[in-house]
Amino acid sequence: MTRYSLLRIPAFLAACTIILSACAETQLIVHSTKKLAGTNNKPATKTKGYYKVGKPYRIKNTWYYPAEDFNYSETGIASWYGPKFHGRKTANGETFDMNTLTAAHRTLPMPSLVRVINLTNGRSLLLRVNDRGPFARNRIIDVSRRASQLLGFERQGTARVRVEIVADESQRMKLKAMNVKLAPSEQIVVAPVPQERVVRQQLGGQAATAKPKTHRGKRTLSVATPNRPVTVEKVPVDGTNRMYVQAGAYVDYANASKVRARLSQYGPAWLSEKRVGRQKFYRVRIGPMQTLDRADGVLDQLISSGFPKARIVVD
Repeated sequence: MTRYSLLRIPAFLAACTIILSACAETQLIVHSTKKLAGTNNKPATKTKGYYKVGKPYRIKNTWYYPAEDFNYSETGIASWYGPKFHGRKTANGETFDMNTLTAAHRTLPMPSLVRVINLTNGRSLLLRVNDRGPFARNRIIDVSRRASQLLGFERQGTARVRVEIVADESQRMKLKAMNVKLAPSEQIVVAPVPQERVVRQQLGGQAATAKPKTHRGKRTLSVATPNRPVTVEKVPVDGTNRMYVQAGAYVDYANASKVRARLSQYGPAWLSEKRVGRQKFYRVRIGPMQTLDRADGVLDQLISSGFPKARIVVD
């Protein structure tokens, strides 16, 4: 081996060391970038949206019919969405910010205001509907990550909720979005909720959980945000709320009874009467379900068996 060859060996080894170090550094940068992308807490650049109801649309062979329904009220399962959609445009042209109090609904007008109540812990929060979804058949609303934190189900991923539209405010939001001038008496004035001082004390060697002050008539939990404090109301909830899979609602009792008999193979099936106005309906339900996984499984079976309008309900 010549001296020239011997001299080239250390140089070659040094070059390899530099290349390997660069590759390792590149992998670290890529990994760090992915982590940062998944934990994006920066406010999204806001864009002004517009009022939208929209035409009927189909997702996965299921039709949805958006409409102005200012009497809307429904119980079911809520989920949340966040980092994957942070900064993207919503269905009405706004920018989705997972750190603000918004929600996605399949049919309600955008924007509109809904009250979401967690039926497990009684937490109630007002959310602005500005997007479409969720399109899983067993969910009725998708809330932002921040909303799931305040409602107390971020870690669980889902919660049993009741969703009610706030009619007056929703109609005012519609007029404002359509640039219709409101009378002074009809204008909405948003004022910050005064923050209360919270004192933590040691109890038995452990840090006590900070509790909000109790006011007459309702209890509120003041939570600070970058823009203004947020009020999470605490409302009474019935601890016996149970989860069912509802195949459908029928006017004819005999027809409902036949459906009930057919579906008894999937679990305890029964009829529940419900009067809407002067009309009586017979709802065919299976349950109660002990877990959401079980309810999801039964729902899939019903849809596959020819009941495309089957859904999970909480009563």
